[in-house]
Amino acid sequence: MSTEEGSSSGGSANNGGAGQVRGWFTGRLPGDWFTEPADVIVDREEITVIGTLAEPEPEPDDSSTDAERASAAEGRIKRFREDTRNRRVEIAREAEHRFRRKVAWGVTCGEASEMFTTLSVPVMTRLRQPERRVLDTLVDAGVARSRSDALAWCVRLTGEHADAWLAELRAALQRVEEVRAQGPST
Repeated sequence: MSTEEGSSSGGSANNGGAGQVRGWFTGRLPGDWFTEPADVIVDREEITVIGTLAEPEPEPDDSSTDAERASAAEGRIKRFREDTRNRRVEIAREAEHRFRRKVAWGVTCGEASEMFTTLSVPVMTRLRQPERRVLDTLVDAGVARSRSDALAWCVRLTGEHADAWLAELRAALQRVEEVRAQGPST
Protein backbone atom coordinates (compact mmCIF):
# COMPACT_ATOMS: atom_id res chain seq x y z
CA MET A 1 0.00 0.00 0.00
CA SER A 2 1.57 3.28 -0.98
CA THR A 3 0.75 6.53 0.69
CA GLU A 4 1.35 10.06 -0.42
CA GLU A 5 0.70 12.97 1.85
CA GLY A 6 0.09 16.27 0.17
CA SER A 7 1.15 18.59 2.99
CA SER A 8 2.99 18.66 6.25
CA SER A 9 -0.06 19.98 8.09
CA GLY A 10 -2.05 16.94 7.03
CA GLY A 11 -0.25 14.82 9.57
CA SER A 12 -1.35 16.33 12.83
CA ALA A 13 -1.73 13.90 15.70
CA ASN A 14 -5.49 14.32 16.04
CA ASN A 15 -6.41 13.47 12.48
CA GLY A 16 -3.74 10.99 11.50
CA GLY A 17 -0.60 11.16 9.44
CA ALA A 18 -0.16 9.26 6.20
CA GLY A 19 1.35 6.23 7.94
CA GLN A 20 -1.47 6.03 10.45
CA VAL A 21 -4.08 6.31 7.69
CA ARG A 22 -2.28 3.65 5.62
CA GLY A 23 -2.11 1.28 8.57
CA TRP A 24 -5.77 1.74 9.38
CA PHE A 25 -6.87 1.03 5.80
CA THR A 26 -4.53 -1.98 5.60
CA GLY A 27 -6.33 -3.51 8.54
CA ARG A 28 -9.82 -2.37 7.57
CA LEU A 29 -10.11 -3.18 3.85
CA PRO A 30 -11.34 -6.69 3.05
CA GLY A 31 -8.48 -8.83 1.78
CA ASP A 32 -10.39 -10.12 -1.23
CA TRP A 33 -11.26 -6.76 -2.77
CA PHE A 34 -7.99 -5.99 -4.58
CA THR A 35 -5.18 -7.96 -6.20
CA GLU A 36 -2.53 -5.86 -4.49
CA PRO A 37 -2.43 -3.42 -1.58
CA ALA A 38 -4.51 -0.30 -2.24
CA ASP A 39 -2.87 3.05 -2.90
CA VAL A 40 -3.85 5.58 -0.26
CA ILE A 41 -3.30 9.25 -1.06
CA VAL A 42 -3.75 11.74 1.75
CA ASP A 43 -4.05 15.52 1.75
CA ARG A 44 -5.58 18.07 4.12
CA GLU A 45 -9.19 17.41 3.13
CA GLU A 46 -9.36 13.98 1.54
CA ILE A 47 -8.17 10.38 1.68
CA THR A 48 -8.26 8.67 -1.72
CA VAL A 49 -8.24 4.87 -1.82
CA ILE A 50 -7.45 3.32 -5.21
CA GLY A 51 -7.43 -0.46 -5.59
CA THR A 52 -6.53 -2.79 -8.44
CA LEU A 53 -9.14 -5.34 -9.50
CA ALA A 54 -8.36 -8.69 -11.10
CA GLU A 55 -8.58 -8.46 -14.87
CA PRO A 56 -11.31 -10.55 -16.50
CA GLU A 57 -10.06 -13.88 -17.81
CA PRO A 58 -9.34 -13.86 -21.57
CA GLU A 59 -11.13 -16.21 -23.92
CA PRO A 60 -9.49 -19.68 -23.98
CA ASP A 61 -8.38 -19.16 -27.58
CA ASP A 62 -7.35 -15.53 -26.81
CA SER A 63 -9.61 -14.28 -29.59
CA SER A 64 -11.03 -11.34 -27.65
CA THR A 65 -10.48 -7.90 -29.15
CA ASP A 66 -9.16 -4.85 -27.34
CA ALA A 67 -12.71 -3.46 -27.28
CA GLU A 68 -14.03 -6.66 -25.69
CA ARG A 69 -11.30 -6.62 -23.04
CA ALA A 70 -11.99 -2.95 -22.29
CA SER A 71 -15.73 -3.64 -21.99
CA ALA A 72 -15.06 -6.60 -19.70
CA ALA A 73 -12.85 -4.41 -17.47
CA GLU A 74 -15.55 -1.71 -17.35
CA GLY A 75 -18.10 -4.36 -16.40
CA ARG A 76 -15.82 -5.66 -13.65
CA ILE A 77 -15.47 -2.12 -12.29
CA LYS A 78 -19.24 -1.56 -12.36
CA ARG A 79 -19.88 -4.87 -10.58
CA PHE A 80 -17.30 -4.06 -7.90
CA ARG A 81 -18.79 -0.61 -7.37
CA GLU A 82 -22.31 -1.99 -6.91
CA ASP A 83 -21.33 -5.05 -4.85
CA THR A 84 -19.13 -3.14 -2.40
CA ARG A 85 -21.09 0.12 -2.07
CA ASN A 86 -22.48 -0.52 1.43
CA ARG A 87 -19.13 -1.73 2.83
CA ARG A 88 -17.27 1.19 1.24
CA VAL A 89 -19.74 3.66 2.75
CA GLU A 90 -19.35 2.01 6.16
CA ILE A 91 -15.54 2.09 5.96
CA ALA A 92 -15.57 5.68 4.70
CA ARG A 93 -17.78 6.82 7.58
CA GLU A 94 -15.45 5.22 10.11
CA ALA A 95 -12.40 6.79 8.46
CA GLU A 96 -14.06 10.20 8.15
CA HIS A 97 -14.90 10.14 11.85
CA ARG A 98 -11.45 8.94 12.85
CA PHE A 99 -9.28 11.09 10.55
CA ARG A 100 -11.58 14.10 10.00
CA ARG A 101 -11.20 13.86 6.22
CA LYS A 102 -13.54 12.76 3.46
CA VAL A 103 -12.81 9.44 1.74
CA ALA A 104 -12.82 9.00 -2.03
CA TRP A 105 -12.76 5.64 -3.81
CA GLY A 106 -11.44 4.49 -7.17
CA VAL A 107 -10.25 1.36 -8.93
CA THR A 108 -8.22 0.21 -11.89
CA CYS A 109 -8.82 -2.93 -13.90
CA GLY A 110 -6.47 -3.58 -16.77
CA GLU A 111 -6.24 -0.35 -18.75
CA ALA A 112 -9.48 1.06 -17.29
CA SER A 113 -9.59 3.35 -14.26
CA GLU A 114 -12.54 4.98 -12.57
CA MET A 115 -12.95 7.25 -9.58
CA PHE A 116 -16.26 6.64 -7.80
CA THR A 117 -16.18 9.66 -5.52
CA THR A 118 -13.96 12.70 -5.34
CA LEU A 119 -14.06 16.07 -3.65
CA SER A 120 -13.93 19.40 -5.39
CA VAL A 121 -12.60 21.72 -2.71
CA PRO A 122 -12.67 25.51 -3.12
CA VAL A 123 -9.26 27.06 -2.73
CA MET A 124 -8.98 30.78 -2.17
CA THR A 125 -6.12 32.52 -3.93
CA ARG A 126 -4.97 36.05 -4.65
CA LEU A 127 -3.85 36.71 -8.18
CA ARG A 128 -2.31 39.83 -9.63
CA GLN A 129 -3.52 41.22 -12.93
CA PRO A 130 -1.05 39.31 -15.15
CA GLU A 131 -2.17 35.99 -13.63
CA ARG A 132 -5.85 36.94 -13.95
CA ARG A 133 -5.26 37.85 -17.59
CA VAL A 134 -3.96 34.32 -18.19
CA LEU A 135 -7.17 32.90 -16.75
CA ASP A 136 -9.31 35.35 -18.72
CA THR A 137 -7.51 34.40 -21.94
CA LEU A 138 -8.33 30.72 -21.33
CA VAL A 139 -11.98 31.65 -20.71
CA ASP A 140 -12.17 33.92 -23.78
CA ALA A 141 -10.60 31.20 -25.95
CA GLY A 142 -13.19 28.65 -24.78
CA VAL A 143 -10.61 26.44 -23.06
CA ALA A 144 -12.42 26.97 -19.75
CA ARG A 145 -15.92 28.08 -18.76
CA SER A 146 -14.80 30.27 -15.88
CA ARG A 147 -11.74 31.55 -14.06
CA SER A 148 -12.21 28.68 -11.61
CA ASP A 149 -12.15 26.12 -14.44
CA ALA A 150 -9.16 27.89 -16.00
CA LEU A 151 -7.22 27.75 -12.75
CA ALA A 152 -8.05 24.05 -12.33
CA TRP A 153 -6.90 23.46 -15.94
CA CYS A 154 -3.59 25.23 -15.20
CA VAL A 155 -3.05 23.15 -12.05
CA ARG A 156 -3.76 19.88 -13.95
CA LEU A 157 -1.40 20.89 -16.76
CA THR A 158 1.33 21.80 -14.29
CA GLY A 159 0.84 18.48 -12.49
CA GLU A 160 1.12 16.52 -15.74
CA HIS A 161 4.33 18.25 -16.78
CA ALA A 162 5.98 18.35 -13.39
CA ASP A 163 5.21 14.82 -12.13
CA ALA A 164 8.80 13.86 -11.42
CA TRP A 165 9.55 17.10 -9.57
CA LEU A 166 6.30 16.93 -7.59
CA ALA A 167 6.96 13.29 -6.67
CA GLU A 168 10.42 14.24 -5.37
CA LEU A 169 8.94 17.14 -3.39
CA ARG A 170 6.25 14.88 -1.87
CA ALA A 171 8.90 12.34 -0.87
CA ALA A 172 10.90 15.09 0.83
CA LEU A 173 7.80 16.30 2.69
CA GLN A 174 7.05 12.76 3.80
CA ARG A 175 10.58 12.47 5.17
CA VAL A 176 10.10 15.76 7.07
CA GLU A 177 6.92 14.30 8.64
CA GLU A 178 8.83 11.16 9.68
CA VAL A 179 11.58 13.24 11.31
CA ARG A 180 9.01 15.41 13.10
CA ALA A 181 7.24 12.31 14.42
CA GLN A 182 10.53 11.05 15.88
CA GLY A 183 11.24 14.38 17.60
CA PRO A 184 10.49 15.25 21.19
CA SER A 185 6.83 15.31 22.13
CA THR A 186 5.43 18.41 23.79
